[in-house]
Amino acid sequence: MVNLRLTFIFIFISATLFSQAKKIDTYSIADCEGAVNIFKSGNYSVQFTASGGQKAELTSYPSLADISDKNIVWVSYIAPSDGVLSLKASLPNDFVQMVIFEEMENNICGELPRGVAEVKRVYKGKDLASVGLDLNVRNGFLYPMTLTANQKIMIGFTTSEKSKAILQLNFNFVAENVAEHAANETKIIDQRSDEFAPSFSIIVRDQETNEPIIANLTIEGSKDMTALYSGSDIFLNINRSGRIYIKCDAEGYFFVDKEVELVANTEQTVNLKMQRLKKGSSLQIEEIEFKPGTSEFMTGSEGKLSRLKDFMASNAEINIEIQGHVYAIGENSLSAQKLSEARAKRVLIYLADHGIERNRMTAVGYGNTKPIYPNAKLAYEEQANRRVEIVVK
Repeated sequence: MVNLRLTFIFIFISATLFSQAKKIDTYSIADCEGAVNIFKSGNYSVQFTASGGQKAELTSYPSLADISDKNIVWVSYIAPSDGVLSLKASLPNDFVQMVIFEEMENNICGELPRGVAEVKRVYKGKDLASVGLDLNVRNGFLYPMTLTANQKIMIGFTTSEKSKAILQLNFNFVAENVAEHAANETKIIDQRSDEFAPSFSIIVRDQETNEPIIANLTIEGSKDMTALYSGSDIFLNINRSGRIYIKCDAEGYFFVDKEVELVANTEQTVNLKMQRLKKGSSLQIEEIEFKPGTSEFMTGSEGKLSRLKDFMASNAEINIEIQGHVYAIGENSLSAQKLSEARAKRVLIYLADHGIERNRMTAVGYGNTKPIYPNAKLAYEEQANRRVEIVVK
């Protein structure tokens, strides 16, 4: 397989001393809260961690007593439109159990411990290496699920307690509305109720070629706009001012997140440039910050760390080197070297603690020996020099 080398750059806010870091409070893929999020049809790979989650999420379902959560991975799926979902989950040399829950209220992970989320499909046998949903119903394969737009389901897959095997997943969603499916092919989603009113536009393009990219966009923070969209050109009306958060994902590209201030009755356009995963490409990721002089994550970094965890979990065949860099004036010092290494290791530890296999990752510190701006004078130049680079091989 052609090696991919992708550099992800994280922002640091601090300087050159080192102290012990606290563990950030988030969840692994063995917890519903840490589930790998899948938004579109395609092939994915997720690695079992040989461990259970922090919470016992199946105990409120007596009918699931034959399914052990001592080695489980969770995957969430949100339907982009009305349609039918089929899937296949396979392990090379072990059994797979599967249970699918439907969200009943507005927080499926909060519903599981209370027994509120509804079990929609389940296969409890320990005799098959492949299970799923398929129109050709047979042992281990149940009827596909009919979903409505933005409906969320949570899928738990389990296997032998000590297994760290890679689970191969294939998701296939067929839109029910043929006209909507055709609109996706034209890459344009127009949900304006008034074409003459000011529009809010989201334009998704390839960073190098400027060609349209059909991406999955999740908008959060606005009652009027909160939804999942699939397209390259999204047109909406702005009815009120406020702040929204856009998450953009597309196959073959690294994710893009953007915070946007909305101004009511004002024309606005957000251009999202997506970077293709290929040798030598690099991307700067904001909002992963460290307390000054330490390797301790600052509050607010959890979201981007979780996004990186999802990327690693759903691309389980990729190995990475985590490189630490700091900004300091003058020659490289021992304290700068130690701090850069500690920060690189902290990212590795976070990923390992949240279900990513350690032998897929190495951490290296470079101190201030490889600045992007050797003669940094401006604040953004100094921040660019404070970074962790993730090299995907």
